[in-house]
Parts: sequence; C-alpha cells; structure tokens
Amino acid sequence: MKTDIQIAKEAKLEKIEKIAEQLNIPEEYLNPYGKYIGKVSSRYYEEIKDNKDGNLILVTAITPTPAGEGKTTTSIGLSMGLNKMGKKSIVALREPSLGPVMGIKGGAAGGGYSQVLPMEDINLHFTGDIHAITTAHNLVSAVIDSHIKFKNDLEIDSTQVFWKRALDMNDRALRNIVVGLGGKTNGLVREDGFIITAASEIMAVLCLSENIDDLKEKLSKIVIARNMDRKPITIGDLKIEGALALILKDALNPNLVQTIDGTPAFIHGGPFANIAHGTNSIIATKMAIKMSDYTVTEAGFGSDLGAEKFLDFVSPNYGLDPKVVVIVATVRALKYHGGMSLKELKKESIYHLRKGLENLRVHIENMRKYDIPVVVAINKFDSDSEEEIQMVENFSEDMGVEVSVNEAFLKGSDGTIDLAEKVVKTVENSNTKFKPIYNPEDDIEEKIEKIATKIYRAGNVEFTLQAKKMIKFFEKYGFDHLPIIIAKTQSSISDDKKKLGAPSGYEFTIRDFELSAGAGFIVALSGEIMRMPGLSKIPNAVNLDIDNEGNIKGLS
Repeated sequence: MKTDIQIAKEAKLEKIEKIAEQLNIPEEYLNPYGKYIGKVSSRYYEEIKDNKDGNLILVTAITPTPAGEGKTTTSIGLSMGLNKMGKKSIVALREPSLGPVMGIKGGAAGGGYSQVLPMEDINLHFTGDIHAITTAHNLVSAVIDSHIKFKNDLEIDSTQVFWKRALDMNDRALRNIVVGLGGKTNGLVREDGFIITAASEIMAVLCLSENIDDLKEKLSKIVIARNMDRKPITIGDLKIEGALALILKDALNPNLVQTIDGTPAFIHGGPFANIAHGTNSIIATKMAIKMSDYTVTEAGFGSDLGAEKFLDFVSPNYGLDPKVVVIVATVRALKYHGGMSLKELKKESIYHLRKGLENLRVHIENMRKYDIPVVVAINKFDSDSEEEIQMVENFSEDMGVEVSVNEAFLKGSDGTIDLAEKVVKTVENSNTKFKPIYNPEDDIEEKIEKIATKIYRAGNVEFTLQAKKMIKFFEKYGFDHLPIIIAKTQSSISDDKKKLGAPSGYEFTIRDFELSAGAGFIVALSGEIMRMPGLSKIPNAVNLDIDNEGNIKGLS
C-alpha cells in the first residue's frame, strides 16, 4: 500500500478556479492562494443566503481509542460517494493544528484514497489562519500587560487575569510560566502560561462569526480578567476588538480546496471538541448548505463530545438542521472497548467485539434522543475478519439502523457508494426534525444534569464548592442564560478516561467553570482538561523531512 503522501502526489488536481466554477462562485469572491487553494469571501454568503438549503449530514464516531476510527477519512469518502452517485456534495472540515501534526497524531487531511488536497499545505501552514489567530490572541496578552503597567485605569487585578498566551505547538514547558522578570521596565511580575492556539476563545469566536461586524461584537464580549471589585473585564473594555478583527479579516474567509477526486471541500477553523464546540466554521457550513444538495461535516471526538455540542449548541443557536447522523465505528476500536489490549487488536476476537459493541449501542441510542435518524459506517481495516464485520452489521440492523461497510481508504469514492446510497435513502425517508437535549431556559445545573444523565449515562451530578461559587458569579453578572459546553475526557463516555465501554450510574463531577462569553457559552470542567499538549517521547516531527526538490516525506 502506498503512503498517504505518495497517493496525494500522484493525484491530478484541478485549478482552484475550476473548483469554484463547480459551485458557481463568482471570480470577485475568490482569492486564490497558489494553484489549488482559495479563500472565498465571507461576504459571498449575503449573495446566496436566500438559496434553498441542501441537506446537512453530521459525521461522528464511537468513543475514540488509540487505534483511531477514521472519522475524517469517512467524511471525505462519503462526500465523494455522494458526488459519484450524482448528488452535488461539499465536505466541510476543520483545519489541522501544527501541534498535533508535529506531535503524536500526524496529519488531519484524511488518508489513503480519501483525502483532501493539497495535503502537505493543509497540514502545514495552509493559508495562515491559525497564525493569525495566534497573533490576535497574543495582542490581547500584550495589551493586558501594557495596561497594567501604565496606570491600570480598569483596575485589573493581576492575580485574576484569565487570558493566557497562545502558541500553535505542543510545548508542556510553557503551561505555567512567570512574565515580567528582569526589572520594572518589563512590566509587573505575575504568573502566566500558554495554551495551544486551537484552544483559544478567539478560535471559537472566529468559527462562530458570519461577518466582520459579528466578529467584532463577539470579540468585544470576551472576558479576560476581573478588576479589584471582582467585576469582569472584557476585550471591549480594552477597546481593541477593531484591531483584532483587522488581524483576522482574511482568516474569517473559508478555505476552498478539493478531495482526491475533485469534490469541493471547505477546510476552515479548528476548535477542540472537549473544550469548545469542535466543528468547522459556521460561515463555511452555511455557504456549503446553500451551494450543494448534501453537505457533510464532522464533529470532534465521539458523539458524546462533538456531536452533543453540535446538536445542543451549534445547531439551535445558528439555524442548522442536520438530517442524518453517521456514526463511524471500527472493529478494532470496539474490541478495545471490550477489553482487548492495543497490541492484540489485529487478532480476531468475537468475545471482545461482543463486549465492545455496548459502546456503539450507547452512541446510537444517544443520537436517537435528538430525533435524528442514524446510519452506522463501519470503517474497514485489513485485519477485520468477515465474521467480525458481520457481527457489527447484525448488531446495527438489530437496533433498527442502516449500516454500511466503508472502504474509502482503499477504494476512494467507489468504496463509499453503498454508504452514500443509505444516507440518501435515510434522508428521503425521514420526516423528523431534531430537538436538543436541554431547553435554553433551563438553569445551569439543569442543562448539565440533562447532558450528564441522558448522554453520559451518569447516575447523578456533583458540583464542587468552587463550581457552585462560579454559578453564583454567572448569575450575578447575567451569564447564566448561556448554553453549556462540558469539557471532559474524550477517552470515555464518562468523566474518567479509564472507564471504557458503556459505563453508567456513576457520579459525574463538575469541579469548576470557565466563561467563554465572546463565543457565547459556559465551559463546565470535569476532570483535568489540558489546553497545552506536550510532545511524546518520540514525536511525529522526527519522521518529517523535505529534500532539495521540495519533496516532503513523513506526513500522513
């Protein structure tokens, strides 16, 4: 089998102007970045907003494992399959962060014959969106320290500055630092730290903004500190939302590329699903819906994280109406949830698979609670036996859902025709309209309890004293009406990463909260959530190289 980068190199790409022509995007709204990448002006949405909506397909997965599930590969392959069967389709995905690319994960542009291209550019600096977010984020940090040094008219409490600095790299040594060392001219000495850029609230805000005015309004609401009277201080108080919007003006425009077979793809934004809403930008998704019969988008991690946030926060607040949820499962991941060791996953084990199928059951049942039809996509690997594949198919059919074996990795669009046909059939036969798990008028505790008990299968929810204190703060300053984003481990349905499979009846603990007022949500923290990853003992960076001819190796 050829490597991903070898397959990508052999693909014949269309010029980006041709891809734009497929979508009837006028030349004045397209800004090419070289031959095969373009930015589509966010202003173009105003031209097409009255077009009929296409169908939105949400791709999610079972609980992630170290073995990988292939959600992005499936999303890309499904969109290609839909186009192959004569349906106009666009895939809308998040863009990769350099931290994971250089760390343990590698690239994030699909794999095999189901990729978005040019994968080298997408996985590296792409169009500079993430760097623009990094710069904007760090401008806020610099202005905060400058303000504190010169008069501090806002009376910012230097021990209550929540806004850390940002870097698009995994660097554990920067999680906790001290700034202002070296004398009075360098500012006030205080504790600080770095987060990875994808974890910045500016990333979430950019992905939830539809135009410059919307962007500035959301930026101005970001709470960055408290003053001496414990009142929240915002970016709007610093009066720099205009400067930030200027830095982000090009990053706001969706990036247009193509799949390996020329299917149009928007790759834009990259918020994490365990600390933010975990999907690509609203403007890219809304554009795609207006320009296609079927838009395929994915949500980060398993359905208990990304899909829950998409259905409880993104969809109701931004007018999106998903028609089908595709749950990606793999035989090897299910065996892992059944207790099989990572090193043994290539061996056939009906016993472990049967136990692990309980994890798939929970995800199917959870998605049905939103009144959305479900399709299961079995992402096939060479090590899967026919008996194992048949068991997953029978299990899914017994639960009353369509199921398809996805072979996009090896066969491209030909390997997803069956999945595409079943998605179309499900859309055409469905007359349901999704409903969120909680109501907007529910209080903070009610929202969390509904998510924890109905989606995470917890028996009850415990709020620490610190969490209760923060709830009072939100109520005092009028933030208690905001939607809830629960930050928890991605490795389990529960708040304990060691609880594999389908845990239930346990106590789910909210230890604290963080406010993302600009993005428009409250983050409830359960367990330890890391905003700055570290590199592994042998990072993926050691596998990457480039020769004198510009040929890259090691990306996957």
